[in-house]
Amino acid sequence: MGGLTQENVVEDENYGSNMAETMMRLLPMGLCVVALVIMLKNSQTNDFGSLSYSDLGTFRYLVHANGICAAYSLLSAIVAALPRPTTMPRAWTFFLLDQMLAYIILAAGAASIEVVYLAYKGDTSVTWSETCGSFGGFCRKATASVAITFIVSLCYVGISLLSAYRLFSKYDAPVEHYNNKRGIEIANY
Repeated sequence: MGGLTQENVVEDENYGSNMAETMMRLLPMGLCVVALVIMLKNSQTNDFGSLSYSDLGTFRYLVHANGICAAYSLLSAIVAALPRPTTMPRAWTFFLLDQMLAYIILAAGAASIEVVYLAYKGDTSVTWSETCGSFGGFCRKATASVAITFIVSLCYVGISLLSAYRLFSKYDAPVEHYNNKRGIEIANY
């Protein structure tokens, strides 16, 4: 009466795996929203003028990338939480989208960190002076948003590794072939 069967144990193990994956997918959503809000509220006005994130195309790209990643993280967490077996189309879809989002958020962070660096240091060879001396608050918020975005990138690396493992573990290992008599292994394609 009420004992655990093998089928129940498998379902419980899958539930734990689904729950862990769901949490892993929700974490970057929260971080993306935080980075997005920090950048959206990033503007400063002083005696030298005004500066807003929307003045720089790179920061607008960062905001859009964080918004897209947050939405994808929420949707993928919902799908991952559904108690269904992972099929090949589902595994391929997760793999491709996880890879694509990882590169999008990494590109947004990399481009933005260059702008933050130039704002702090300037570039005298092209007569671009540093801006953070005059707009320190703006630079601190931009730095915080970019740092959080890089944490999101690390989360997506982990998610991408998980989806790659789930996909490629569905394939059988290649069969070894020995085509010669001396025992030298030659790969067949």
